[in-house]
Formats: sequence, structure tokens, C-alpha cells
Amino acid sequence: MASDKRPASGEYGNSQMVVKKQNLGNNNKAVAVVNGSAANGALIQAVPRTTGLQAPVMELSGHSGEVFCAKFDPNGNYIASGSMDRTIMLWRTFGNCENYGTLTGHKGAILDLHWSRDSRVLFSASADMHLASWDLETGTRIRRHVGHEEIINTMDISKRGEELLISGSDDGCIGIWDPRTKSAVDFIETEFPVTAVALSEAGNEIYSGGIDNDIKVWDMRRKAVVYSMLGHTDTISSLRISPDSQSLLSNSMDSTVRTWDIRPFAPTERHIRTFDGAPAGMEKNLISASWNFDGKRIAAGAGDGTVVVWNSESGKLMYKLPGHKGTVNCAELSPSSDPIVLSGSSDRRLLLGELK
Repeated sequence: MASDKRPASGEYGNSQMVVKKQNLGNNNKAVAVVNGSAANGALIQAVPRTTGLQAPVMELSGHSGEVFCAKFDPNGNYIASGSMDRTIMLWRTFGNCENYGTLTGHKGAILDLHWSRDSRVLFSASADMHLASWDLETGTRIRRHVGHEEIINTMDISKRGEELLISGSDDGCIGIWDPRTKSAVDFIETEFPVTAVALSEAGNEIYSGGIDNDIKVWDMRRKAVVYSMLGHTDTISSLRISPDSQSLLSNSMDSTVRTWDIRPFAPTERHIRTFDGAPAGMEKNLISASWNFDGKRIAAGAGDGTVVVWNSESGKLMYKLPGHKGTVNCAELSPSSDPIVLSGSSDRRLLLGELK
């Protein structure tokens, strides 16, 4: 990564040269690239730092196909990334960003990932029409979850109580799964391919988006739509509930990111704010957006190779970060208090960046 990839401008330090560090894990093709101002790292410490990252920008390379999804574990110490190459790579956030494991077994691209609440299990959604659960202590697949008849675009996991998975597929169904069993607990049939899902904190409502541009809120037990939220003019590409469970974040192929009021007794007009500046691009990938740990910042990938970060309360554009050479398919803000943004791109790379 050259020094002009993510210009410092005060936010990322003064990058002068590149040091490549081979990973210490099993995949000898994976590397971490450190942006620093001296080979020995001495001058890196002279730049005001805001996180525990080894350098203000870290590049993680190893996938041989487009990176479609990447997620921090609940503590922000580990990263899982999924790719067109049908593998899931596991990385450490800090130190050399070591690639400490690779999970194989899917027969299609990895399109979404979620960590279990205790970080011991990883769940994946794939174009091979299956979900999978993985034991991260042994690196083996626990089971496949079978039932969808088309590509699985998206998934989410329960925030509390009994562990539950939900999934959305091109077959027009929302799947409800107990991770302990192979088959789905239930399916909710919709009229269109489902491209984004989110599960409420209480676990009783499902938010879904698809190619009809609308966000629907489902009563999971009755399998009925409670209400819809209208405003997007193209396919919904991701949905994410805020840390306080009061708002929903949506991204769309209409090149807007929006927030919505999902409190039970909110006004009929639930739209809060629209955020511009993250073009969807020509590839029409399902680009994701995320909240930071306290819900005050949101980030989204963009078709122009940038990561865009806004203040969620004011709508102010805070950062538009270059560095990738292809569509940024996912942008994740750390679940910890560290101001770190993780991005995965069609250029096959991941970047970890330090914010102020």
C-alpha cells in the first residue's frame, strides 16, 4: 500500500514507506502490510495515536477473490472475512494482524458472516444456498444449515436470550434457524428476493429489505408484516440495528444510507435522516453499512473505492477514505471504543484504519 492510499491529513499519521510482514498462521499467502514512517517503527510513535493498532493503517491480503464481508468479533480483537474464493479468513486486529486460520468447505462465495456472542463460533451465509456454523477452537465445520433454494445474501444473529439465526435469500424466503439443528425452524415467504435482514433485540421482529426497495417489519411469530418503511428507490443492500436498539440503519443501491426510528410507539413517519456521499457504483454489489459502539458514527462502503463515515446525529460527513482499487463491499466500525474502521473490497484486500 503506497503512501497515497489513505492520505494522512492529520487522521492517519505520516506514512512514508511500506513494511511487509509475513503472517504467522497456516496460510503462507496471507500478509499484513504496515504503513509507517520508519522501518523500525520508531517514528510511528511520534504521531498522535488513537487506537492500539500497530500502525495507523494496516492492509490485510490473502484472499484470491473479491472480499464481500468482514466482521469484528464482539470484543473487536478478531476479524473474519469472507470472499468470492469460497474461504473465510481469520485475523487478529492488533499486532501484525496475523492470519491465524482459514475455514474451507463452502462451495460458493461467502456473502455474510456473524460471530457468536462468546466469539467461539462463526456463522456464514453462502451463494451455495447453505448456512454453516464453525468451531473456531478447532477450525472445523460444526454443521451445514440446509433449506434455502437460492443464494443466501444475508444473515443476522440474536442479541440476547436463546441463540437464533435469521437469513435472507434470493428464493424470497426469510429463514429462522436454531444453530443446534440442520434444518430451519421456520420460513417466512415474501414476494421478492431478500437482500438484507436484521433481528430486533427482543427477538420478536425481523426487518427485511429486498429488490422492491421497501423495508418490512415482520412479527416473527405471526409471520405477518407489522409495518413498512418507504423511501429508498432501489434495492436495499444492508440493514443494521443501532447499539441502543432505537434506530435502524439501511443502505441501498440508490446511493443513500438512511436511519429510521424503530421504537414501538414512534411516529408514523419513521425516517430520521438520509446520508449522501457513498455511491453504489456500477457493480450493484450488496454494500453494507455499520454503527460504531455508541451509535454516534456510521460507516458505509462505496462503489468508488472509498469508505465513508458520518456523524449519525448531525448527518455531517466526517471522512471519505480512499485506499481501495475496487468497490468497498463492507465497512465495519469496531464494536470496542477504539475508533477503528475495517473495510473489505472487490480488490481482494482488507484495510484497517485508525480514526480520530
